[in-house]
Amino acid sequence: MLIADDELPARRRLVAMLRELDPDVEIVAEAGDGASALQLASELRPDLALLDIRMPGMDGIQAALRMAELPRVPTIVFVSAYDEYALAAFEANAIDYLLKPVRRERLRNALEKACVFTQVQREALRDALPGLPVTQAGSLQRIPLQEIICLRADSKYVEVCHTGGIALSDTSLKAIEEQYPERFLRIHRNALVDPRRARLLRPRGSGMVLEMEGLDRPLEVSRRHLPEVRRMLRS
Repeated sequence: MLIADDELPARRRLVAMLRELDPDVEIVAEAGDGASALQLASELRPDLALLDIRMPGMDGIQAALRMAELPRVPTIVFVSAYDEYALAAFEANAIDYLLKPVRRERLRNALEKACVFTQVQREALRDALPGLPVTQAGSLQRIPLQEIICLRADSKYVEVCHTGGIALSDTSLKAIEEQYPERFLRIHRNALVDPRRARLLRPRGSGMVLEMEGLDRPLEVSRRHLPEVRRMLRS
């Protein structure tokens, strides 16, 4: 279980209540903001995440939407002092919404719901979410998969080239490849493409490049992935 709340006393109270309800509960990590919660969820793969909504930087709603793109999607329960976020919370596929101060019985009910919410259900919800979450022009948005031309690793972000321009995603290439194996093809250790937009494979220098519909410049194809690219174009 992962707990995210920017107020340390609130986290401590939740931890104490959880241990009263179940002394064997495993709390793998705590976070004070949404970005840290997302990173910990990616690294530790908790089954359940208890998220506050109002947190500095990335809020709980944004963190939950990003977590929905992880290879292992945690069940989400929101814990908030404000009830006006309930609709947005359930649109982010939370299974419960607890108002502070959290009552022990409500927390127990949320835990019981989480126990019956299977990984298969979490993956089904993840796949139902429309598009890849990205940052573009300073705002968080989702790019429909059919609009993505290619994805290229760039430092700690992934550059998403789509029909409307270029955006950034903090979801790794590996995670995107695993989540959408039928949608994207790896042509290089740093690049995935939509094979439906591939147009021409041609030599350049000592290597090969792939021309893509919607891109001005061709993409380098590594020797390791060249056979698969050729098979894709033939088919």
